[in-house]
Amino acid sequence: MPSPAVGSSRPRLFHVLGPGLITGASDDDPSGIATYSQVGAQFAYSLSWTLLVTYPLMVAIQTISARIGRTTGHGLAGVLRLHCPKWLVTSVILLLLVANIINLGADLGAMADALYLLFPAPRVLYVLLFASISISMQLFLQYTRYVAVLKWLTLALFAYFAALAYVHVDWHTLAWHMVWPDHALTPDYLTALVAILGTTISPYLFFWQASQEVEDMHVHPRRVRLIDAPSQGKDALRRINIDTLVGMGFSNLVALAILITTAATLNVRGIIDIQTSAQAAEALRPIAGNFASLIFTLGIIGTGLLAVPVLAGSAAYAVGEARQWPTGLKRRPKEAQAFYATLVISTLVGMILNFVPIDPIKALFWSAVLNGVAAVPVMVIIMFVSARKDIMGDFIIQGWLKGLGWAATLLMAGVVVAMLGAFL
Repeated sequence: MPSPAVGSSRPRLFHVLGPGLITGASDDDPSGIATYSQVGAQFAYSLSWTLLVTYPLMVAIQTISARIGRTTGHGLAGVLRLHCPKWLVTSVILLLLVANIINLGADLGAMADALYLLFPAPRVLYVLLFASISISMQLFLQYTRYVAVLKWLTLALFAYFAALAYVHVDWHTLAWHMVWPDHALTPDYLTALVAILGTTISPYLFFWQASQEVEDMHVHPRRVRLIDAPSQGKDALRRINIDTLVGMGFSNLVALAILITTAATLNVRGIIDIQTSAQAAEALRPIAGNFASLIFTLGIIGTGLLAVPVLAGSAAYAVGEARQWPTGLKRRPKEAQAFYATLVISTLVGMILNFVPIDPIKALFWSAVLNGVAAVPVMVIIMFVSARKDIMGDFIIQGWLKGLGWAATLLMAGVVVAMLGAFL
């Protein structure tokens, strides 16, 4: 009997949703929550339109990344190693590694701050706790159970829909700004725009989803890379499309809920400077009530437990594939020692950033900007690779998907250039 995710004409949603759902949910990590909170507090509803515009662009670039993995049987870094100059591969991996480690440190610190709001205790203990949980999940959980845990953790994001239900929203103003951007293109506005794009369209998401498609092929032995088994293409691409459409849609709805919640509460009270996601949760308490603040806080912890392993994992996949190491969470630590060492070291370095003078928590917003800048060269490479018949065979990216992928790439590049030009 064919697996529900591959051969069934009406696949059950739970089996279909996997890499795309987890990727989309991990996009709303504590760093992302801080970015959306800051944007909502500083600009109210003025940037809400971005979460409509970015949805089809996110779907396109993530679908392309997933299709590269499913078609070639390699993650993005593995494909780049085989088909791109070594200097280019090294540069891309270094950019990803730096951005991921900064995000890891920021997310661990944000989770610790959030838990401190509920149970005051030394912050260092909470940072150590969350780093240990993240490492343990990846070292000791069987891959299928690990994926199941990540799927369940996506439920934490429903907290932000609950928080939104407790605040008063000016729906008329929101609707206007969602369809008609009218804010002056100031340097701060352009920086916020790059931060949103860098949070919603992040390089680590490309690498993670492509690598998870490869992992799933090993979990389901009937799945063969599409370049060798074109007959599997129709069902495989349909599953990827559904998974990515739902995952990215969920991601952007959560982001919009966070932005609206902080715009409707913090901005209207003149609170326009939010440095961390935990600070946003604390600021909500006297305005929206203890319950809204509580569920906002729990959401930070839940999504952090989801995002930190994804950030560390995507870094390990990228380095391992580029170096031709045995990689994959399906392998036990003894079978892929260098891969797991990269995963653990990335998490530990991120953790250490919380205890040095360079406080990563204050860099949450700027880490999103860094992701936006780093995404541009990665997206250009993805678009060229996905159009090469010698790599993708009959599954080259074309038509509307190719158009949206290039639109996402050019938008990201244009906004980054505009931001740099405004500051210069």
